[in-house]
Amino acid sequence: MKNDRSMYSTHPTVSYVATMLRNLPDRTGKTLAEWKNVISAGGPTGQKETVVWLKSNHDLGGTTANRVAGAATGQDPEKYDEDHYLTMAVDFVSTMYNGKKSHLRPMHDVLISRIAELGDDVRLSPTKTFVPAYRNRVFAQIKPATLSRIDVGLAPEGYTDVLPDRLIATDGLIPV
Repeated sequence: MKNDRSMYSTHPTVSYVATMLRNLPDRTGKTLAEWKNVISAGGPTGQKETVVWLKSNHDLGGTTANRVAGAATGQDPEKYDEDHYLTMAVDFVSTMYNGKKSHLRPMHDVLISRIAELGDDVRLSPTKTFVPAYRNRVFAQIKPATLSRIDVGLAPEGYTDVLPDRLIATDGLIPV
């Protein structure tokens, strides 16, 4: 399976932050570019200091101040820039299977392929340590847990039966 950005969807958290930043003019009266100018004209240089300054001097809420400061300082663009996230998603998956875990990559690719075949509404949004699969919410995740094992976590909505012996409940919600 080819690991490219076309197989991934933007992580919901990234979409949320990107939307929040696009809506800054309605919420704060300034675009992100204007906030960057305000910060560069008279704000502190560090991320934490900028957050405090935006909250105390410009009455921004904590989440808004944090994301504006992050974007203004160029910190972690994959957290707010959807295009950058999709590029990084490819790197996240490649990094998970670098080195001693590289032999697990073919199994990962088969699992991802099977999950993607479940329907056009399935979205895969890699993080640095695992790949969650979404419909309306996460229903599965794949993670190279050890050098010899890939964990496949399932969230079967409404499942209350006892799990078969070969499956392990990891969250305490399903009786074993």
